[in-house]
Amino acid sequence: MMNDLLPGKQTSGQNANASQEETWRIFRIMAEFIDSFETMSEYDKLVSVFGSARIREDDPVYQDCVKLGEMLADLGYGVVSGGGPGIMEAANRGAHNKGGVSIGLNIKLPKEQHFNPYQSESLDFRYFFVRKVCFLKYSSAVAIYPGGFGTLDELSEVLTMIQTRKVNPIPLVFVGKKFWTPLIEFFRNTFLMEEMISPEDMDLFTVVDNAEEACKAICKWHLRHGIPSTVKTF
Repeated sequence: MMNDLLPGKQTSGQNANASQEETWRIFRIMAEFIDSFETMSEYDKLVSVFGSARIREDDPVYQDCVKLGEMLADLGYGVVSGGGPGIMEAANRGAHNKGGVSIGLNIKLPKEQHFNPYQSESLDFRYFFVRKVCFLKYSSAVAIYPGGFGTLDELSEVLTMIQTRKVNPIPLVFVGKKFWTPLIEFFRNTFLMEEMISPEDMDLFTVVDNAEEACKAICKWHLRHGIPSTVKTF
């Protein structure tokens, strides 16, 4: 009976087809890297903005993120988002309002994701990990607004890459103290107390209340340390 639960043996023809598909997958991955690198390398002073796709236009958090996009564009920064709705749309919209660089790194998802219309440059991705590389490789700063699992994944990715020095140090700003404080307390009271992180790891990020404070934190960091080059990144 257990044999009925095991997968059947593949034929040589099936194995050959699977191998061919894996080969083409490698070429598709390479093509995404090449296309995205060629496009993104034309820009500098880019700030990536992460946050929930579910936040609506009438939400004060959305409106604050539009303001951040506008302020960054006024200062000569470009804005990069995931290209979708919610916080992604708000960030692109703010930069677009000011005629700034507004880049969307779009990816197709089963739900939630539709491309927002405020992108001056739009790239489409099939693979999440290629998209993540593109975000981090070309970011001079990162702002993270409230979000869910996807935002938490992006947050953890950025923290880990900075902590392990796989990318150049960049300012990382959490926007929304009320939302992020429970997570920061978990970092402090669990990760740090259990010695899963070092005390200096708590200095890898800044927590602020709003767009104005986020913009000030990014500019202050860049004035002190310079705007990091992406040459050594990845």
